[in-house]
Amino acid sequence: MDTSPFHLGLYAARSRYTELGLSQMLPLQRVLVGAASSRQGAFGGFHHQDQGYRHLQMLAVITMFGPLEQDIPERPTVALLDLLRAYAHDCLHYGSRRRYVNVAGIPTRTQYGINYRRATGQTYSSTDPQGTPHTRNIGIVMEGACDREARRITRETAARAGIQEPDDPFGRLVFRDVTGTLSADDVTGSAAKPSGEADRYAASLRRYETGVNRRYAVFLSEFAPEEEEDLHDLLLTAVISGETRGLSIWLDARHGPGTFAGIFQSRAYFAPALDLTA
Repeated sequence: MDTSPFHLGLYAARSRYTELGLSQMLPLQRVLVGAASSRQGAFGGFHHQDQGYRHLQMLAVITMFGPLEQDIPERPTVALLDLLRAYAHDCLHYGSRRRYVNVAGIPTRTQYGINYRRATGQTYSSTDPQGTPHTRNIGIVMEGACDREARRITRETAARAGIQEPDDPFGRLVFRDVTGTLSADDVTGSAAKPSGEADRYAASLRRYETGVNRRYAVFLSEFAPEEEEDLHDLLLTAVISGETRGLSIWLDARHGPGTFAGIFQSRAYFAPALDLTA
């Protein structure tokens, strides 16, 4: 395999994240990539159910895109781009500001980026109603910001490396996912219908797109029309630093005082620990 596109993307991510205030990338020795599974028919990639960043262990668990039954990926180029997207994404999770407190001998996270949780368990934002196209959940916004940036890096890297969309429908679907170019037909599920675990993978891909990325895009258009990229950059800078002052000033100037809390803070956040029904 020609792995040069990954290294090209790695350089681009390092340069971009330095601009945003991230002083250290996720060390590669803290990244585990699974390429084989004991489960017959297992299918890996960004949307694998067990993939993700483990914040307490400061460890990224990534799976090779495609069937987890061979040493070389079934679609090498798409797998390489999927790996770049996952690593660029988890770098931002690794670099997000965190705060922990000791609760009865257990390290408990009370801050992640610009999201908060009280030691008594109340979360800063409420869960979005199922099926809504918008979001008022700061966790969704942070996740969407991280993936928008990771997919932009992947898309630009693919263009610089001259990588084209695959001809087969499923490969094309995943290429568009990792580069952030999914069409409406891609999202509704009418574009590609693989079988087995690949079909479940495609369903998970579409749920993530509608539940995270599309909601984040709507959020940017709601609160920063014609200034989406400015707000996106402010959000990522705040997630890395854990400081909301600059972001809040920007939002307040456009939408009035207290915009950040007005958008995201749930009524239950400051409720007494024994009475969370408010």
